[in-house]
Amino acid sequence: MTGRLASPALADRPTPSRFALVGLLATAIDLGLVVLLTEADVDRWLADLIALGVAAPASYVLHRRVTLRGDRLDRWIRQPPVFATVAVLAGLVDLLVFTLVTSPAVFPAKLLAIGAAAVIRTVGHRLVLFRAVRRDQDQPSGRPPAEGDHRLSVVVPAFHEETRIADTVARIRSELGKLDQAGDLEIVVVDDGSSDDTAAVARSAGADQVIVQPENRGKGAAVRAGVLVARGRTVAFTDADLAYAPGQLVPMLDAVESGYDVVVGNRHDNDSDTLVGTSALRSFGSRVVNMATNILLLGNYRDTQCGCKAFRSDIGRVVLGAGKIDGFAFDIEILHLIERYGLSLKEVPVEVVNSETSTVRALHDGLAVGRDILRIRRNATQGVYPSLSADALPTGS
Repeated sequence: MTGRLASPALADRPTPSRFALVGLLATAIDLGLVVLLTEADVDRWLADLIALGVAAPASYVLHRRVTLRGDRLDRWIRQPPVFATVAVLAGLVDLLVFTLVTSPAVFPAKLLAIGAAAVIRTVGHRLVLFRAVRRDQDQPSGRPPAEGDHRLSVVVPAFHEETRIADTVARIRSELGKLDQAGDLEIVVVDDGSSDDTAAVARSAGADQVIVQPENRGKGAAVRAGVLVARGRTVAFTDADLAYAPGQLVPMLDAVESGYDVVVGNRHDNDSDTLVGTSALRSFGSRVVNMATNILLLGNYRDTQCGCKAFRSDIGRVVLGAGKIDGFAFDIEILHLIERYGLSLKEVPVEVVNSETSTVRALHDGLAVGRDILRIRRNATQGVYPSLSADALPTGS
C-alpha cells in the first residue's frame, strides 16, 4: 500500500512569525506590568509575581490557540500540569534574578530575569518532548504486514564502484543466503551518475534491479530512487563498501516484522563494535553533526547518520518520498520525518568496519551537512514537508 501525502493547511503548522509574535506579546505583558506596578510603588518582588501570574496563563492560551494549534508534535502545550510545572520553575528563576539584581533600573533587571527564565522553559520544553517522542516511538505500531514480492529488498547506493560492486552483490547474497534461496531477497543497486561501469558490473553480478541516475545527485537521492522501486515488504539500505556486514540486516528485518515502522543502526550503543576505526577528524565531525541535530530533532538520537536502516516498504516510500535532501544529511531528514509522522522506531547495535576508500570527504561533506540541517529546519517551519492523509498507512490492530 503506497501512502498518500497531503499538503498541510497553513493554520495547522507553527511558523517562526507566530512563535515570535506570541513570545513578544507575552514578554510585553510581563515587562509592562512590572514597570507599571513598580512605578506605582508596589514592592519589586510583588510586582514581578503579579506580572508573572498574568503573563504565564496568557502565554499558554496564546500558544495553544495561535502558535501550536493543530501541531501534533508539540505535546507539552496540551499537558496543562506539565506546562504549569515548567512555568512555575521558570517563574521562580525570574523572580529570584529580578529581586537579587540590585540595580534600581527596573527595565534591564527584568530583561535579565526574562532571559534566565527563558533558558529554564527551553530546557523543560526539550525534556518533555524528548520523553514523549521516545515513548511513542518505542511502541511497535502493530500494523498488518506491508505488501511486496519479497521479505527484504536491500538498496545499495553506488558511485564509481565498478571495482567492488560485484563483490558487494555477491557478499549480500552469501550472508543473506537463506532469504536468497527462498526467493525472499531482492538487491537494488542505484548508480548515482557514475562515469565508470558501475551499472554494467552490477547487472553482470546479478543485482535484481539496477537504477541509473542521469547525474550524480548524492546518496540521499540514490537511496530514495532505490526505495521507491523496491519490491520487498521490508526495505533496507547499506553502503557499497559494506561497512555494515549484510548479515546484520536479519535482526533489523525481524524487528520490522515484529511491528516497528523503522529500525536504525546505532554505532554508539554499548553493544556496538567498531572493528576498523575511522580517522579522528571523521569521528569528531560525526559527533558535531549529532550535536547539531539536537537543535532540529526531538528524539535525541545518539547516531543520526548510521548508514544502515530498514523500513516497512510502505513507510519507506512515504518517508523517502517526502524527503528533499539529496546529500548525506538525508539520514537526519529521515529521522525528522519519522517524528513528524508519528512513526515507531527501534535502534539496534551494529558492527562497523570503516573503509579507507570511502567517498566521504570530512570537511567538505561536514559543511554540506550543516547547510542541509538548516535547510531541513527551514523546510519544517515553512510547511514544505507534506502531511499524511488520513488513510495513508494501515493502522495497528
